[in-house]
Amino acid sequence: MNSFKEKCYQCSGLLSGLGIVIITLLLLAQIIGRLFGFIVPSAGDFAGYALAASTFLGLAYTFREGGHIRVTLVIQRFSPVPRKIQEAVILTLSLALLCFLSYACSSMVYESYIYDDVSYGYIPVPLWIPQLPMAIGIIALNLAVLDAWIMALRGKTPTYSRHEDALALEEI
Repeated sequence: MNSFKEKCYQCSGLLSGLGIVIITLLLLAQIIGRLFGFIVPSAGDFAGYALAASTFLGLAYTFREGGHIRVTLVIQRFSPVPRKIQEAVILTLSLALLCFLSYACSSMVYESYIYDDVSYGYIPVPLWIPQLPMAIGIIALNLAVLDAWIMALRGKTPTYSRHEDALALEEI
């Protein structure tokens, strides 16, 4: 089960990177198009969709790798027991917020699909298509935080915290 979760987080990170590649290709197509006198219709829209997908799909992977910004100057000064309590409280609050966000994003995708919402621009795109990676990314982050929360409640050190501690030791 553990390797499956890790593969899901890595897949999320790879898809995030693919979004960055798509943005690069769209911008390159626009530049070449301007040189040869043609436009790439809705390139800005598609680049925006790829940016949103890349951002949200990268959240779970970044969380697992300890890449999110945290106040480690304060956290690392705690002794082990208060630090574990603080981690559990913060993860509980984060999990509650992410459960709400997962529901809201999934509901938004569903409503866009039901009501046949489309984007404005040269190429009308059903809005549920660019919204789906955002919902998937939030759900993946929700699962990553749930995993860390369970580890914290069991008294283990969450994966992101191990990465942060290793980075802190490298800086010394």
